[in-house]
Amino acid sequence: MARYAIGDLQGCRAELAELLKKIRFSADRDQLWFTGDIVNRGPDSLGALQLVHSLDANATLVLGNHDLHLLAVYFCKQHNLKRGDTLSALLAHKQCSQLLQWLLERPLVHHDTERDELLVHAGLVPQWSAERADELARATRVHLLRDPATFLGKMYGNEPDRWDESLTASERDRFVVNALTRLRICTADGLVDLDFKGTPDAAPADYAPWYAHRNRASAATRVVFGHWSTLGLMQQRNLLALDTGCVWGGALTAVDLDDDERPPIQVPCVGYQLPGAGKSSAGS
Repeated sequence: MARYAIGDLQGCRAELAELLKKIRFSADRDQLWFTGDIVNRGPDSLGALQLVHSLDANATLVLGNHDLHLLAVYFCKQHNLKRGDTLSALLAHKQCSQLLQWLLERPLVHHDTERDELLVHAGLVPQWSAERADELARATRVHLLRDPATFLGKMYGNEPDRWDESLTASERDRFVVNALTRLRICTADGLVDLDFKGTPDAAPADYAPWYAHRNRASAATRVVFGHWSTLGLMQQRNLLALDTGCVWGGALTAVDLDDDERPPIQVPCVGYQLPGAGKSSAGS
């Protein structure tokens, strides 16, 4: 059996199909971890979601910001598609309701406690251990599933921008969603900058990549994440970053989670989008 982690798809179905061939994926023996952002900006959001859905028995998927944007457009009348979105065919498809109910039920994080590995779309603030992040994500997910329209309608916004255990329930839900699906950089005490999209060395003073802070509470856990295409592939002790910019003309990447000696497996991608082209209200 092999376990592969795969980076952000963003509607690139053909590249995923090619990658599955390249790793010789077998439904009888292999498991797949997806870092989220299955849909949007690429040419075939419908096909990408259908393919991942068909792999359900073998796939562990966490929600990304573009997945949440899709759910918000579907469940909330006040949210509309934005320039650059490629979700119309999916929203109009006869299978839309089934696919989006399945997507809605995906977690915000997946914590493999046996191996102490955490799958998340974006990141964790330094104050959160893997256990705390999982606990917070589960509580937030309960609220999302209880009333998707209300939850998603209140999801947008960059405040609060600092983690505090005394946050109200609604403030906590928003911060948890923002951290797990949008975070790239923050300060050591958990002040987040959700607008930053550059390379790590371009972070403003006092800010650093979320994973770079000393004494980060999740440092002992292997964290697998995506979301940060300008960071690209990063393989360090207990860190695996997998957003290699498929939709921007980079590659779609798979890494064997159980074989550190095996090189990453990649499929080159067409540049379906240009940097700065289109921006959804869910953030980039």
